[in-house]
Amino acid sequence: MRILIIDDDINVHRILNKIINHECLGEVIEGNTLNGYDGGDIISKEKPDIVIVDLLMPGKDGLHLVKEYKDKYPNIQYIMLSQVSSKDMIAKAYENGVEFYISKPINAVEVRAVLKKIINSQLMKKKLGNIDSILKKEDEDDCIYKIKNIMKKLGILGEVGCEDIIKSIEYILENTSRDSYTLKELFQGISDKPKSIEQRIRRTAFVALNNIANLGLEDYMNDTFVEFSNSIFSFEEVKKEMDYIRGKNSERGSVNVKKFLEGVSYYIDK
Repeated sequence: MRILIIDDDINVHRILNKIINHECLGEVIEGNTLNGYDGGDIISKEKPDIVIVDLLMPGKDGLHLVKEYKDKYPNIQYIMLSQVSSKDMIAKAYENGVEFYISKPINAVEVRAVLKKIINSQLMKKKLGNIDSILKKEDEDDCIYKIKNIMKKLGILGEVGCEDIIKSIEYILENTSRDSYTLKELFQGISDKPKSIEQRIRRTAFVALNNIANLGLEDYMNDTFVEFSNSIFSFEEVKKEMDYIRGKNSERGSVNVKKFLEGVSYYIDK
């Protein structure tokens, strides 16, 4: 992620550069941008992924800059820096297109948490955007289309185990009832290397678990999080993964492969 810092205090540039570089959070665009006018020019020229901008600056302040350039470049995400704690001012910042607000003096933990949240969100959106064209090629009533659409929501379409998941769910829907088979029987029915299939599916399902956990951290009422966190996973395991991401737990969540496949096949068959 390319990050632009706009602040009239050179020390703020130094502190943020140090945090971003130390935590490997992205690439800071070179140059000390000290006012809103120069900042706007660099936004137009460099089109960064993230802009960290001070609220109060001489000339053009942060609010006016964000309001002007948010419409021009809607994919850029803005973080507002300020010592001002007025609720009205903060609300106005959000109305103008600011995604996050960091108070001064700068706290390294807060900067790291906010940037990681934005980076995870942008990576997810980019990943989902890149696979839209794949889904358009499938017929909407087709079983494979429906499976791929769910994998898209989970952020795993294109992962190495996707084809194995498709074959497994097709086999479940065509040949078995949902509680009359073992995973060994299922994977032996579609391949002569059942252990390899299970490993690939387990790794891919875990990526989905991690994606769902990140969605829950970003927005607990996110539709995808609400829909899948307890249907294709155990919510306890999702919660465990969320606590791991937060740094509150050293143990990660785990995946029940059979529950995962049965959960996805339920959405296909309903």
